[in-house]
Amino acid sequence: MVELAPSILAADFSRLAEQIQAAAEGGAALIHVDVMDGHFVPNLTVGPPVVRSLRKATDLPLDCHLMIEDPDKFIPEFAEAGANWISVHQEACRNLDRTLHLIKQHGCRAGVVINPATPVETLSEVLDIVDYVLVMSVNPGFGAQEFIPNSLNKIRRLAAVRNQRGLNFRIEVDGGIAHDTAANVVRAGAEILVAGNAVFGHGDPKSNARQLLKTAAEAMLLKV
Repeated sequence: MVELAPSILAADFSRLAEQIQAAAEGGAALIHVDVMDGHFVPNLTVGPPVVRSLRKATDLPLDCHLMIEDPDKFIPEFAEAGANWISVHQEACRNLDRTLHLIKQHGCRAGVVINPATPVETLSEVLDIVDYVLVMSVNPGFGAQEFIPNSLNKIRRLAAVRNQRGLNFRIEVDGGIAHDTAANVVRAGAEILVAGNAVFGHGDPKSNARQLLKTAAEAMLLKV
């Protein structure tokens, strides 16, 4: 089953609660929160106070993607604010194993993220720890970027390794997910689609979410 995680990065923050509710009515399974610090990535977004407000606005799990330096310092705050899933970048963690265990110690699902230039093989020693792997299909820092085609090969490799090792982590993909890319991503093995602009960028988030999920479901049928 493929799930949709609308990214609030592309939402209208003056109507944030209304927009995430519309996305939820369209079938969204979780809400993706892009956290950027202006150091690890060249942009600055939101912190725990916004997560705390989101927690009041929706019952959906909050999927907090920490694009920040030294994430260990902030994991407790995000967990306390209401995050349910927390993912950290392989490239930002000095002791990735310890960081992933820290996330779990705070009662959250633990995810690891890899940038477009980072090989899947760098995750070999933590795939038995993580609940999900997030493949960046754009270079992180900004929304509305074009999908990087080589990401499909990384998704396929992750799916193959998972099968070979009998693991059960889920595969999430973030960046350039839209009606023209979702089908290929799903057929490659992705199960969670992060979409910002395709849901919130134009039109009604409810109908946009429904259409993306319809595209994903049709791709799953073809995959079988």
